[in-house]
Amino acid sequence: MFNRGINRQPTFTNSWEKRRAILTLKFYRFSGTPVRLSILLSTSSSNQKEVFDKLENSGTPQVNILSYCLMPNHFHLLLRQKQDNGISIFLGNFQNSYTKYFNARNKRDGSLFLDQFKALRIETDEQLLQVARYIHLNPYSSYLVDSFDNLLNYPYSSLGEYLKTSSKGLCEKETILSFFQDLDPFKKFILDNADYQRSLEQIKHLLFE
Repeated sequence: MFNRGINRQPTFTNSWEKRRAILTLKFYRFSGTPVRLSILLSTSSSNQKEVFDKLENSGTPQVNILSYCLMPNHFHLLLRQKQDNGISIFLGNFQNSYTKYFNARNKRDGSLFLDQFKALRIETDEQLLQVARYIHLNPYSSYLVDSFDNLLNYPYSSLGEYLKTSSKGLCEKETILSFFQDLDPFKKFILDNADYQRSLEQIKHLLFE
C-alpha cells in the first residue's frame, strides 16, 4: 500500500513528524481505540502508557503491519487485514489523524494525502517477500541514504525493527522471518537486491522526466 502527498508535497518533514506518524500507525492499527490519539497525548505519560499497554495486550487489531517505510513525501505499508474493511478504516484513521496534526503544526488547511491510495493484493509468498524487500530498500533506492550502513540504521522504516530480534515494535515480523533460517540470510536477501532496485529507480526517473 502506498500514498503520497498532494502535488508530491512533503508530508514528513522532520523527526518529530515522522515519530508522530509511527505512533499514529501504532495506535490506529487497533479497532475500538478508547479516545482519539490527539486527546490521549494531552494526558499524563502514565495514562498514555496504560492505554498503549492495554491495546498491545488485549486490543483487537484490525490490521497487522508487516513492514513500513516513511519517506519525505510518501509512505509504504505492507498490511494483513484482520477485520472486514480493516485496511480502509485503519488507513482513514491514520491519514485523518496525522493530517490534523501536520496542519496544526505547519499552520495549513486541507488535505495532505491523495484521496485514493494505491494497493496491491499479495497472492503468493514470492510477492510477499519482494514487496517487503522493496519497502525496506526504498530509502536506498531513492538516494535518501547513501550506504548500506545508513539504510540499516534508517529510523523510519521497519528494517531496523526486523534486525533487532529482542525488540517488540510496530510490526508482526514472524510472517516474513519464517522464510529465513535466521537474520543473516534475511539481511542478505534485502541487501543483495539494493543496487538493482536503485538502478530501476534511476530508469523510472528518466522515463518520467
